[in-house]
Amino acid sequence: MSAVPLRNNKAGLAEVRSITVLGATGSIGDSTMDLLRGAPERYRVEALTGNSNVDGLVKLAREFNPRFVAVADPARLQELRDALAGTGIACGGGESAIIEAAARPADWVMAAVSGAAGLKPALAAVDRGATVALANKECLVCAGDFFMQRAAQAGACILPADSEHNALFQALSSGNREELVRVIITASGGPFRTWAPADIEQATLAQALKHPNWSMGQKITIDSASMMNKGLEVIEASYLFALAPDEIDVLVHPQSIVHGMVEFSDRSVVAQLGAPDMRIPIAHCLGWPDRIKGPSARLDLAKIGTLTFEAPDFERFPGLRLAYESLRTGRGATTVFNAANEVAVAAFIAGQIRFGAIARLVEATLEQWTRSGNLAPLSSADDAIAIDHEARKSAAGLLPQIAAKAS
Repeated sequence: MSAVPLRNNKAGLAEVRSITVLGATGSIGDSTMDLLRGAPERYRVEALTGNSNVDGLVKLAREFNPRFVAVADPARLQELRDALAGTGIACGGGESAIIEAAARPADWVMAAVSGAAGLKPALAAVDRGATVALANKECLVCAGDFFMQRAAQAGACILPADSEHNALFQALSSGNREELVRVIITASGGPFRTWAPADIEQATLAQALKHPNWSMGQKITIDSASMMNKGLEVIEASYLFALAPDEIDVLVHPQSIVHGMVEFSDRSVVAQLGAPDMRIPIAHCLGWPDRIKGPSARLDLAKIGTLTFEAPDFERFPGLRLAYESLRTGRGATTVFNAANEVAVAAFIAGQIRFGAIARLVEATLEQWTRSGNLAPLSSADDAIAIDHEARKSAAGLLPQIAAKAS
C-alpha cells in the first residue's frame, strides 16, 4: 500500500483535528498557522517547534495554546521556559525535543523543519502512523527509499505540501497508476531565466534573492534562482510517487500559475492551477480528504491573460542536470547532491564563491563521491545522516579549489 494516497476516498474531517507544526516559525509554518487561525473550531494545536526564533515561538504559543513547544537550539530553552511560565505549556529544547513534538499524538503533522535536521522528526511522526504534510524536501532527497517504506509499513499517510507535488497529487487522482505516462513539474525559471550564462556566473546575492513570483526563505530562493530547487523536486517526485526519472519532466512556466501536470495513456493532460500562494497546497493537505475554505485570492485567468511555457536550459542551469544524474545513480547520490548544494549555497551567501560555482561544487562533490566507491543502499536515518555529514566534509574540502578556479 502506498503511503501517498493517489485517490481521495472521502472519510470526512473529524470534528476537531489535532495538529502539530514542526517548523512553525518558518515561511511554511507561517502559512500553516495563518490557515489554522482562520478555523479555530476545526483544529486544536498539539505541539509547535521552531529553530531559534524564541520570540516568534512564544507569540504563537500564547495565541494557539499548544500542549508542548520545543526550540531546536538547546541554548534557548531556558528563555522559552521563562517566557511561557505560568501558561501550563510544556517546553523542550534540542533535537530530542523536536522528535518528541513529532511523536506526540496529533492527527496531522506539518513537517516543515528545513534541511537534514527534519528527517528524524518526520520519521517519528511517520512511525506512529500519522498523516504527515511533507514540506521538507530533504526527507525524500536524503532518504527517499526507506522513508516511504517506513510510511507504508506504519500506515502513515504522506501528503505533499510543496506546491508542485501537491499539484501532481491532485492531478494523479484523475487516473490509475498503470495509465500514467509522465508527470510535469513546472518551474518559474527564477530571476535568471533569460540571462546569459556568463551573467548568471557573476550574479550577486541581492539579484539571486529577487524571485519574480514567490516569497520564500533565503536558501530556497537561491535554490530557485539556480534551479537546484527544481532538481530537488524531481528527486522528491520520484520517491513520493514511485516514478522513474524518465517519467518526470520539467517545464519552465514564468507565471507560476500551473503548478504541475499529469499525462495519461489516452493523452489527456490534467493540470492543477492556482495563484502562487503556499497557503493553497497547505490548505489542501490540512483539509484532506475534504477541502476547506482558504484565504488566498481567486485565480483570475482573464486578468493574467497569457500563460507561457518553455523547455529548461541545462546550460544556464546545470543543477537540474546534476539532479537527474544523481537520481539515476541512486545509492546515496541524491543525499550527496543535497548536502553539497547546502554547502555551496552557504558559501555563496558568505561571499566565498560566485553564483555560478554553486553547481560546479555540487558536481565536483558528486564525482569525488562516486570515485570513492562509497555508493551503497540506505537502510536507516543514520545511514542518510552519515552520508550527509561526509558529503558536507567533501564539499567543504573542495571549496577552496572551486573558489580559486572562478577567481
